[in-house]
Amino acid sequence: MKFRTGSLLGIALISLASHTAFGQPSDVQDSFSKEPWWELVVGPFAVHFSNEDEHTHVYLLGLERNQPDGWMWGLSAFQNSFGQASAYAYYGYRWDNLFGYPSLYFKLSGGIIYGYVGQYKDKVPYNHDGFGLGIIPAIGYKFTKADSVQIGTLGTAGLIFTYNRKF
Repeated sequence: MKFRTGSLLGIALISLASHTAFGQPSDVQDSFSKEPWWELVVGPFAVHFSNEDEHTHVYLLGLERNQPDGWMWGLSAFQNSFGQASAYAYYGYRWDNLFGYPSLYFKLSGGIIYGYVGQYKDKVPYNHDGFGLGIIPAIGYKFTKADSVQIGTLGTAGLIFTYNRKF
């Protein structure tokens, strides 16, 4: 099933606006811990900006360690857009309470991507023997103390949608 990127992004933004327009849920107000925490990251799908016939469904499963001061690191394993087993090891920073909304946050991560090999080696920058560089900006929305959703950009290729569970 092909999704139109603009439609899906529009739905996500309308949903986000409706939640923020009516205030923050009381259980989210102080949900960033003063202690480090882990997050399970599940990416059930991605949307591509182009409709290449070679694109396959993207699945992602990751684990992320967050620090109270905003720094984070993590590792995710995924099936890339071309059906290849891949991984992303990263370090980054999280900005909480974006625009004064306690539920809204922004993350920026950078790291090493592995898995784009063969005819797809040029799909990630600076790829050498399957190892390349990645930078992923993401915006997220916490709807409980433990649950959030994110939209991350995948360079010029597309968007990844994830569900994150804090533990």
